[in-house]
Amino acid sequence: MYGSRGAGGFAGTSAATRVSAAVLGAALLIAGCSSGDDGKDADQGKSKDAGAGITQQPKETDPFWVNPDSTAARQLAALEKAGQDEEAALVRKIAEQPVGEWISPENPEEQARGFTEAADEAGRTALLVLYNIPHRDCGQYSQGGAADGDSYRAFVDAVAQGIGDRSATVILEPDAVLHLVDGCTPEEFHEERYDLLGGAVDQLKALKNTKVYLDAGNAGWGNPDQIHEPLKWAGVDRADGFAVNVSNFYSTEDSIAYGKQLSAKVGGKHFVIDTSRNGNGPYTGGDEAERWCNPPGRALGETPTTRTDDPLVDAYLWVKRPGESDGECKGGPKAGQWWEEYALDLTRGAGG
Repeated sequence: MYGSRGAGGFAGTSAATRVSAAVLGAALLIAGCSSGDDGKDADQGKSKDAGAGITQQPKETDPFWVNPDSTAARQLAALEKAGQDEEAALVRKIAEQPVGEWISPENPEEQARGFTEAADEAGRTALLVLYNIPHRDCGQYSQGGAADGDSYRAFVDAVAQGIGDRSATVILEPDAVLHLVDGCTPEEFHEERYDLLGGAVDQLKALKNTKVYLDAGNAGWGNPDQIHEPLKWAGVDRADGFAVNVSNFYSTEDSIAYGKQLSAKVGGKHFVIDTSRNGNGPYTGGDEAERWCNPPGRALGETPTTRTDDPLVDAYLWVKRPGESDGECKGGPKAGQWWEEYALDLTRGAGG
């Protein structure tokens, strides 16, 4: 994460832990708790074995897979077991929605296969996030990524092998293009990064049922004129479109305006918006350089759906996993770790 501009907030080790149950048994759980292929009332598919009773959302409005063993679902089950009914009801607002599965470098093929098989069994689409570009996050809370270009190519190849012909939507490399534009990523890495991103777009789009959206920043970082050419160099013309507001807080209205300006400069490409935490818009207090990091007083935004009422906006998605920390700031744990206090604040802010 770099300043107030980018995605941030992910820890690979937490993803590796999170994926294990999905890989080993989520498909079996889903078989008992989905509404199947007809998209009818999700209550038809409830299962006593589904832990906290997490079911799929109606397919006609939200085709993305809800992981019944997500971090939020496990926290929900623990709260219900402890008799903390008020807190459980709040965490359920997160647990019952589909969120991005951030693929970590450890066993990426197994992860991608586990998530897409479970989603396929439920008649849904897996929402995956690839965040492993070399020199990631400019040394901030989510620094890291693949050791070099060859390692990254192997990572993408493994993910593609894991997805196969099953349905998936991939958000490709939050911040990766943005940090080429804003001066964060050193010049000597630019050519390689464009090559890696373009190669990833091509490899993933070669799959039968995979959509790819290349990350394109957010409404608060700068002007679309600064990023439209770099997006083209990174392969957006060969992708399904681009993603805006990943892990950020800008309103849906502002994100649509930004996305439409950018779309007009990249051939009318469609886009998706991360609405996971934008219910109250961006934080304007405190240190400007860290307003992006666990800002107080935020709220869940629009729930995930493909019914956006705008022909250019393919979906509202929860790419960032609500309730997981952006990093060790404002009292938060490491990036990507569950933070119950923050999760509860997000849900209380959302009302309803």
